[in-house]
Amino acid sequence: MKVKFWLVSSSALRRLAGFLLATSLAACSPALDWREVRPAGSGVQALFPCKPQINVRPATPAEPSSMGLAECKAADLSFSLAWADLSEPQMVTPALLQMRQSLAAKLQAPGTAGTAFQVPGMTPNPEAQVQVFSGASQTAHVAVFARGLRVYQVVVLGKKGANEAWDGFVSAVKLDQ
Repeated sequence: MKVKFWLVSSSALRRLAGFLLATSLAACSPALDWREVRPAGSGVQALFPCKPQINVRPATPAEPSSMGLAECKAADLSFSLAWADLSEPQMVTPALLQMRQSLAAKLQAPGTAGTAFQVPGMTPNPEAQVQVFSGASQTAHVAVFARGLRVYQVVVLGKKGANEAWDGFVSAVKLDQ
């Protein structure tokens, strides 16, 4: 029986080792890298699976409501947290309903029946709900709630079957004390 030995240069071994290390690290890196985010002026903290872009539009005389949006994309999903300050208490309930209805219209998707949603410290409201909208190619999970005159919308949008990502995202939403 003959035994053959392959001679491999040390530089080839280093390249091979580097390649194997890089591929093993890439295989181990999580698709969702959760981090705590507290958008300035939002009064809320959330865990995002990616670094969100945060945009804030302050109130003006022409538009008395300030608004903000934190959003990012990871693992073929979009994660967003939006908030808006309203000027009148009677606007809160219709705003929560409109937030869900606008998303359904944008996706042209029927929704499941809404279920009650609670965040410790929120102002109780019958329109504070979680709902799922399923379109032809994507699904949106949405939760809306309010604290005082500020309304919030939490959304995960993307491929069907994003339930685990939604559960992690929405369960980490907390109002500042």
